[in-house]
Amino acid sequence: MSRHLLLLLLLFVLSVLCSVLPSAETTDTTPAPMWPPHQRTYDHRPTSDPYCAAGIYPFCPTGLPPGRVPKVKQTDTLYVYAMKAPVWEFKFGDLLKKFDIMHDAIGFHHVESGLNITMEWYELFQLFNCTFPHLRKENNSYELQWCNQGAACLYMGIDEKHWRQNGTLVKISQISGDIFNNFITWSLSDNSTYPFYETWTVMAGPGKTVWFNPFDCASWVLRAFDAMHDLGAEFDQKVHLNYTKVVLYSQQPTLIGNSSTIYNDSKTLDTLVSFYNYFQKRSMADIVLHMLEYAAWFELHKKFYIFYNEQYWELDMVKPYFQLTYDEVPLPGKH
Repeated sequence: MSRHLLLLLLLFVLSVLCSVLPSAETTDTTPAPMWPPHQRTYDHRPTSDPYCAAGIYPFCPTGLPPGRVPKVKQTDTLYVYAMKAPVWEFKFGDLLKKFDIMHDAIGFHHVESGLNITMEWYELFQLFNCTFPHLRKENNSYELQWCNQGAACLYMGIDEKHWRQNGTLVKISQISGDIFNNFITWSLSDNSTYPFYETWTVMAGPGKTVWFNPFDCASWVLRAFDAMHDLGAEFDQKVHLNYTKVVLYSQQPTLIGNSSTIYNDSKTLDTLVSFYNYFQKRSMADIVLHMLEYAAWFELHKKFYIFYNEQYWELDMVKPYFQLTYDEVPLPGKH
C-alpha cells in the first residue's frame, strides 16, 4: 500500500511541476525559422575581394558619384516613369521578352529644366557571379568565392528607344522636388544597407509558402516605389505592371552551414563544390534559356543549394521544380 501512495505522491509532484514550469517549446533558445527571412542589413557596403571583376561590361560606367546627384528646388515638379527592357537586350535583342525575362528601372523627368535621369539597380559583377560562386583551389582544397553585390546606378538621360522598343516606358507619378530630394537620400542609404543580390525566389509550390524572396532589379524598383509613396508620392492606379521572378520549388529549406562553418565539414563542402561545379562552364543566359531542359537533372538529383544572408541552404526540390513567373504587383496606394 505504501508503494501505491508513494507513486501517487510522485505523480502529483510531477503534475504540479509541469503546470508551473515553462514547456520545452517556450524555453528553446533557437527560434524557428521565419519565412521568408528578411534580407540581412549592413551599416556600410562591404569591400569586395580584388578577385571579383565586372568583366566586359563595367558597372555603371556613366553613373554619377553620390555627391554629384542633382538637387532640385523643393517646389519643382518631376515626372516618374516605370521602365522595362528585356534582360541582355544588348546581346539577344528581344529574345528574352518572349520568356517575360525583363529588367526594371525608374526614370525621372525634371519639368523645369527638361533634364532626364535614369536609376536602375543591378549586379556589380554580372548576374552569373551573383548566382553561383567561383571555385578557387587553395592548397588542394576549394574555396567558394562569391562575387555578389548589387547597387543602384544613377545617370543622366533616358534612352527612350531602349525602353520603348521592346519594353515599357510609362508615366506612373508626378512628384515634388522635395520628394525627389528625400528619395535620393533614401536611395543612398538603401545602397549601403542592402548590398547583396539574390537571383532566386524559393517557394513550397505555386501559390504556396515563400521560403526566400529575391533581391534584384525588380525588388529594388518595388522598394523604391514604396519609399516614394511613404514620402508622399501618389501613383496612377490605372497603370498595371508585371515583374519577373525566377522561382525554385522545394520543401522547407534546411540550413547546412554558413560562409565559415562549411570549411569545417568536408562532406558538406564536397557536396557544395560538386553542385556548383556543374554550373561553372555555363553562362547565366544559357542557364536561364535552357533551365526547362534541366528537368531531367532535377528529377535525378532533387537537390539545389542557395546562399542567402551568408548561409548555405539545401533545397529538397518538388515538382514543377522551376518556373519563370511574370506577375502583376499593384503600385503603392491601391486598396
